[in-house]
Amino acid sequence: MIGEQVQQPLIPALATARRRPLSRRRGWLRRLSEQVITVIALLIAVVWSLPTLGLLISSFRPPSLISTTGWWTALLPPWQFTLQNYVQVITAQGLGRAFINSVIIAVPSTILPALIGSLAAFAFAWMRFPARNTIFFLIISLQIIPLQIALVPLLQIFTNIGLTGQYAAVWLAHTAFGLPFAIFLLRNFFAALPRDLLEAAYVDGASNFRLFWTIVLPLSLPALASLVIFQFLWVWNDLLVALIFLGGNPQNAPMTLTIASLVGSYGENDQVLTAAAFLSMALPLVIFFALQRYFIRGILAGSVKG
Repeated sequence: MIGEQVQQPLIPALATARRRPLSRRRGWLRRLSEQVITVIALLIAVVWSLPTLGLLISSFRPPSLISTTGWWTALLPPWQFTLQNYVQVITAQGLGRAFINSVIIAVPSTILPALIGSLAAFAFAWMRFPARNTIFFLIISLQIIPLQIALVPLLQIFTNIGLTGQYAAVWLAHTAFGLPFAIFLLRNFFAALPRDLLEAAYVDGASNFRLFWTIVLPLSLPALASLVIFQFLWVWNDLLVALIFLGGNPQNAPMTLTIASLVGSYGENDQVLTAAAFLSMALPLVIFFALQRYFIRGILAGSVKG
């Protein structure tokens, strides 16, 4: 009896001792896999950033060196850097005016879809009206329609009312094309907001308009920031819409049209293309890094309630 009493506590102890090496081995493998994933991610980031780094270095190199040597040779002494490309592209090539035109086009074309889309998303998420789900499905299905299909009818309409060649034509086009995605993204986020909070505001007598501006919008900053990033990058990098509606008015041409016309058919004047391309990337990079902390939160918003 005494021997049995001694052996009984030893059995769990032996089992625990056997599990310890296994748990340590699993922990070591987990840490190793995390380190491998981190190294792979860093390598991908470095490879992904190399073209941007090469573009930046080339934009400060003399034209004679750009056409004869690779950009990586500039990292070795003797260093030869110049601002000639930037001065030429801003003054002689008119990229300074094109930069202002791009800002004039991108800012309203980003604000309007965000504002109208947020109002519509709030209605689809929290207001009750007939055929709400059907209308929402029809709006979301517009995302599968190619952009090119609507350009010719829109061009005819804008030509008849005299908007062709003006900023308003591009504003309206980008707003219309960006609304389905804006409504889809924001509606999912609005629907995931705490119902008790909104119902308490209704009980306190808040109207839909007050509820939207004072509660829903402040809580939806991550989703709004993600939408602003997507819409701004799309409008800033757009060439087709600007070419269709502003192609006949060079004074209102954005940077995409101006950069496309820098290099001729035979490749002349290509030394300013590096500076022009990096200038076109500068503002989108600033916008992205300023709002990046909201980007992932906004993309994942609405996927899981809680």
